[in-house]
Amino acid sequence: MELFNNSTNQLLETALNASMTRQNTISNNIANVDTPNYKAKKTVFSHELERAVDRAKLKAQQTDARHIPFGGIGQMSDGTQVKTRTNTMYNHNGNNVDVDHEMSEMAKNQIYYNTLVDRMNGRFNSIKTVLGQGGG
Repeated sequence: MELFNNSTNQLLETALNASMTRQNTISNNIANVDTPNYKAKKTVFSHELERAVDRAKLKAQQTDARHIPFGGIGQMSDGTQVKTRTNTMYNHNGNNVDVDHEMSEMAKNQIYYNTLVDRMNGRFNSIKTVLGQGGG
């Protein structure tokens, strides 16, 4: 049994990394609110996270290092994609950054990030409790 390198911890780490990427994207959008012709970007990762969960369910045993990996927990990446928003226009200079929208997205992302950190802390506290009570 893996205490630290298990599928749940890896999934939480992946989600934290993706949330950090989203935070950087939002920050870049806000920083470029007055840049002419700047197009706002958004980070997409929730569907990638679901796909990572599905991959974690499918495991294959590799008997040789030359075999092509099939699914598996070790292959999870944060799977984020940064896409440009092109279907909106908020300023006459070609810029489409809506500061109110960006601020609300930042608040949602912050809540999501804090939830993940709380969950990760809970897992480590459980391990700490188990280890503290095992030695007698």
